[in-house]
Amino acid sequence: MTIQDRDGYDFIVVSNRLPVDRVVSAEGEASWQRSPGGLVTALEPVMRAADGAWIGWAGQPDLDVEPFVGDGIHIIPVALSTDEVENYYEGFSNDTLWPLYHDVIAPPSYHREWWESYVVVNQRFADAAAAAAAEGAVVWVQDYQLQLVPKMLRSVRPDLTIGFFNHIPFPPYGIFSQLPWRTQIVDGLLGADVIGFQRVADASNFSRAVRRLLGHVTKNPYIEVPGEPSRRVLAKAFPISIDSTSFEELARRPEIQARAREIREGLGNPQTVMLGVDRLDYTKGIGHRLKAFGELLADGRVSVEDVTLVQVASPSRERVQAYMQLRDEVELTVGRINGDFSTMSHTAISYHHHGYPREEMVALYLAADVMLVTALRDGMNLVAKEYVASRFDGNGVLVLSEFTGASDELRRALRINPHDIDGLKDAMVQAIGMPVAERQRRMRAMRKQVLQNDVERWSADFLTALRGEAEGDVDLDDPLGELEWTVERLRRP
Repeated sequence: MTIQDRDGYDFIVVSNRLPVDRVVSAEGEASWQRSPGGLVTALEPVMRAADGAWIGWAGQPDLDVEPFVGDGIHIIPVALSTDEVENYYEGFSNDTLWPLYHDVIAPPSYHREWWESYVVVNQRFADAAAAAAAEGAVVWVQDYQLQLVPKMLRSVRPDLTIGFFNHIPFPPYGIFSQLPWRTQIVDGLLGADVIGFQRVADASNFSRAVRRLLGHVTKNPYIEVPGEPSRRVLAKAFPISIDSTSFEELARRPEIQARAREIREGLGNPQTVMLGVDRLDYTKGIGHRLKAFGELLADGRVSVEDVTLVQVASPSRERVQAYMQLRDEVELTVGRINGDFSTMSHTAISYHHHGYPREEMVALYLAADVMLVTALRDGMNLVAKEYVASRFDGNGVLVLSEFTGASDELRRALRINPHDIDGLKDAMVQAIGMPVAERQRRMRAMRKQVLQNDVERWSADFLTALRGEAEGDVDLDDPLGELEWTVERLRRP
């Protein structure tokens, strides 16, 4: 059944990317495979129950595909031209908004043609959602690439219930105010009924921007939007999580545990394996981590025979100049440290510039005694939660940057300021020497948090809030019946 054959969908997710990837075989045959990621896992039960649709870009320029069903989900592709990928995606989304929202760790670029492309593409996504949505449908828009969509959608479909979730930080006003199109962004987001953020501070930053730029009355967590009629918008933190049960199930598989032992043997069976897993991004603090480890080796506080650092840095935005420069810097640093400290039988840093399937990542988590998350700014950092979920043995130490959203929840980690290299070094040494009983106490508390607050709970929390704004106040602390409500609310006769 196509959109043209029905009155529309009652539940729609709108995101920059589709939940499926187009794969072309060696024989030239194209097929679609489900994308990895917690968002698809979280929303799949709701999508199936409500017979919903997912709107997004297929990930390749100039690819025009008709709507189809992929992995049991109705897919509505949005096409982007090569120029739009360059200007809207690589340009405004990832070279303007991304660095700006991450505390200007790298300087943002402001180009009017990028902004103009951002507006055009956001309108295309909004038009697709307006055309696909049934009367009174729920539409959930995802992330910073689509911040104009809520208002665009509301202007033509005021009957819809609209949610928006921002997966990255929202910056303080002193930083956000640098954006020439700051008012348009804030106004665009206020088209939603519920705006979700990773941290309480992000929601507060947004409310302050609303007061400064638009003068609207805010009374935490609500924002009063004047108009005919006036509206009340909920801006609140909904910390995202992972499919924690699936990570634990993988970690308990004998073949994964055997692979973890193989990894340690391949590293020369050091006493301690330290692990970093990141996209190769300047927000992740990889350079700070390498600097601290190199200094520990130089100081003699750790030895290459006893401690090995494994760094997985998956490729990211390789056509953006800042990322090309970062890769050169990281690989030069790794080479220098290995040249100074590695021996014939022991390598100081085992560096890998590619991604791995989930099974291999879980084996790495099991092999690692210490997980290093040293992000300079991060909306959440799900790697930290993946490590905790995988450690069913109750062992392992998490060293966690206080500038991640995860640090608000994983309070039994060794929390650090990655800019404080001496403090980071001390935390690494503390983690290496931590007694087993203390490791287990800390990990037990973190696992309870991650297992109870998984990605399904996150989606239920958000949809409960959206229900409350659509139908009257509900108890936001009781989302357990949310899926049942969603089926009843969204399934149409």
